[in-house]
Amino acid sequence: MLAEDSNSARARQGARDVLVRALYQWQIGGHDYAELLQQFSAEPGFSRIDQEYFRQLLASVLANVEHLDTVIGVEGARDLKTVDAVGRAVLLLGLEELNSRSDVPPKVVINEAVELAKRYGPPDCYRFVNAILDRVAKSSGHGTGKD
Repeated sequence: MLAEDSNSARARQGARDVLVRALYQWQIGGHDYAELLQQFSAEPGFSRIDQEYFRQLLASVLANVEHLDTVIGVEGARDLKTVDAVGRAVLLLGLEELNSRSDVPPKVVINEAVELAKRYGPPDCYRFVNAILDRVAKSSGHGTGKD
């Protein structure tokens, strides 16, 4: 892997990390896109993440949240109210990446989401995240194999 690719991958990982925190903040505080962007772009490490990726996905998730929540409810076979805020944030991000980022292999989306769920979510949150994203990837024809 080229150093550029490695730096780019780290910058996207950083963007996903900040996105999960921003989506959590959105759920708890009800902030809009502009407020979230202002708050998180003021963080010291923001210059090291893929800022465009962060902006695009934040806007896209917020625009599609109703649809994404429906998918979580159906695929998770549970009332959305029972999904913790961190798990929901990770799922919103992962589902939107699967839907709108054809440049990112589904396997990468799922692996990154599982790691974020392990880092920030309650115990076993990552299993729920993995199951839903895996089902959605397979049902939409993405597969999760050697992409």
